[in-house]
Amino acid sequence: MAQRKFLIEVEPAKEAKDGRPSIGPVYRSVFAKDGFPAPIVGMDSCWDIFRMSVEKYPGNPMLGRREVVNGKPGKYVWLTYKEVYDLVIKVGNSIRSCGVEEPKLSPARATLGLQRQSLIMNSLLKALGGRCGIFGANCPEWIMSMEACNAHGLHCVPLYDTLGAGAVEFIICHAEVTIAFVEEKKIPEVLKTFPNTTQYLRTIVSFGKVTPEQKEEVQKFGLAIYSWDEFLLLGDNNQHDLPVKKKSDICTIMYTSGTTGDPKGVMISNNSIVTLIAGVKCLLESVNEALHVEDVYLSYLPLAHIFDRVIEECFINHGASIGFWRGDVKLLIEDIGELKPSVFCAVPRVLDRIYTGLQQKLSSGGFLKKSMFGFAYSYKLHNMKKGNKHEDASPLCDKIVFSKVKEGLGGNVRIILSGAAPLATHVEAFLRVVACCHVLQGYGLTESCAGTFVSLPNELDMLGTVGPPVPNVDVCLESVPEMQYDACSSTPRGEICIRGETLFSGYYKREDLTKEVLVDGWFHTGDVGEWQPDGSMKIIDRKKNIFKLSQGEYVAVENLENIYGLVPDIDSIWVYGNSFESFLVAVVNPNKYALERWAEEKGVTGDFNSLCENPKAKEYIIGELSRVGKEKKLKGFEFIKAVHLDPEPFDMDRDLLTPTFKKKRPQLQKYYQLVIDNMYKSLK
Repeated sequence: MAQRKFLIEVEPAKEAKDGRPSIGPVYRSVFAKDGFPAPIVGMDSCWDIFRMSVEKYPGNPMLGRREVVNGKPGKYVWLTYKEVYDLVIKVGNSIRSCGVEEPKLSPARATLGLQRQSLIMNSLLKALGGRCGIFGANCPEWIMSMEACNAHGLHCVPLYDTLGAGAVEFIICHAEVTIAFVEEKKIPEVLKTFPNTTQYLRTIVSFGKVTPEQKEEVQKFGLAIYSWDEFLLLGDNNQHDLPVKKKSDICTIMYTSGTTGDPKGVMISNNSIVTLIAGVKCLLESVNEALHVEDVYLSYLPLAHIFDRVIEECFINHGASIGFWRGDVKLLIEDIGELKPSVFCAVPRVLDRIYTGLQQKLSSGGFLKKSMFGFAYSYKLHNMKKGNKHEDASPLCDKIVFSKVKEGLGGNVRIILSGAAPLATHVEAFLRVVACCHVLQGYGLTESCAGTFVSLPNELDMLGTVGPPVPNVDVCLESVPEMQYDACSSTPRGEICIRGETLFSGYYKREDLTKEVLVDGWFHTGDVGEWQPDGSMKIIDRKKNIFKLSQGEYVAVENLENIYGLVPDIDSIWVYGNSFESFLVAVVNPNKYALERWAEEKGVTGDFNSLCENPKAKEYIIGELSRVGKEKKLKGFEFIKAVHLDPEPFDMDRDLLTPTFKKKRPQLQKYYQLVIDNMYKSLK
């Protein structure tokens, strides 16, 4: 029955009919050949994940932060699972003493019939209990607040640490948040949302202290505000029983940072998270990389995103330890060195910085050092390509040459997992060799509870892919005729569709959007993938990011950006075109080190900013883009004819990226409109 190395086929392909596109075969992971892994007995909710670990590992260190002595950071100081539990019970009693109640009914699964789902969803919106907002950087109090919500069946509504007052106001009002836990330095941002949010918000709890001025401001609107220590005392004489929680209950409403429009509230059930944990456990055990109580995780990716939330749930499930960073990216490497994590999760931007830093150190290290490193790299990569595991490919090179890279990540990392955006293939390949650990790339969405695909250890052929599906979902491709992607061809390409218990329960108050993406139990991701012969998935395009040039040619812009992203001398590229023009232009963030190296070789003077303005530098970058375009056999109209080099990377401060580093195309166009116009004028 298996047709690809790491997949089994569970349903045959379906031809196009009734105006619907054709659908390729339905596949699932080979690790689920005997059926999807069942959730752990007795684990019906996110509260059970924590509760069962407290019972099993009460004395294990759970949450840690660096102790500050005389203004200087010291070692990590830990709270045990039992100590955290006791504090969580206090937080929960205090929440309930403020009048926040648990929900009165369970939501409908999105796979129900639409008419029935509509009736239940409307009832759900009227009967929801309290929603607790959490706003701030990762810290132990964040987890405690989340677990208190889990304990009392309340809906945890994370607010993006990186979002401004506008989005915070929208989410508080849209989710009707009644109590908000807020990082001390973020309280002014919440106060900026007054008076619009005060129709819902009744209580604010600071993770730290509260100033007299803040108390006075909040009391003007009839709200209460507490410091963390004050809040813990509220429930001392007001004990509340924990309600019974069901798998179908919503545990969090997680707002996605959409590239256009308002954020969407993704309702995620207990069942989605416990099912995902069962699948991750099955997968890691199948590849001999199971998590264990000695594992240590660095919490720095935003807990407001599903990626970090579910990773931390997995660690809690195993009684492992979670240490928190200090909230400053410049101090991240120092925190890593002190914590010495065994699993390191990252977004590509972090790994790109590590790669660039290592390349710069190599370049400045002299001929002998570069030669030794180059030989060791080629030798180990050659052995890995022959099928050797990374630890067996060249132990001597690891000890003599690559050990310093491993020490730079604390010395204990055994898995690096990249998610949220595509990781450049050359960066992934480099780190797989030099980091002396598994470097895996994953794919998932908030709507699929994060984990949907992940590459496997010691499978070098999976470079540039997101691996096969996790063993608790079914996956198929649906043809996209307008983009000439055929899910039933010899090289199957199409929109990635997912089915399984990890899927979300619908968009909060947006039944219309729910119906658009959930069809007959299949979640349509909008991403276009290509099955590889080994069963891994390669993301090649985005279904909606397609436009037409003036001659009528369709351009799949994300596919082009993925191809042009292979140019090692650029960090990022945004490709633009429209139906009034016959060719494409682009805004490029060049790699500073690479551009300065080119300038030195060519005798071009000036700092990085002036180099980006230099016509010769622009010609060089266009040449590199064209070289890759020719290698990948792009069509003539897909070549970039003009570039603008921006020394400042695309960022969230200018609203050009979402918090998960996806490009906001309408905002990019608005920001660079004058630049775009000038590029077109210069070529006419």
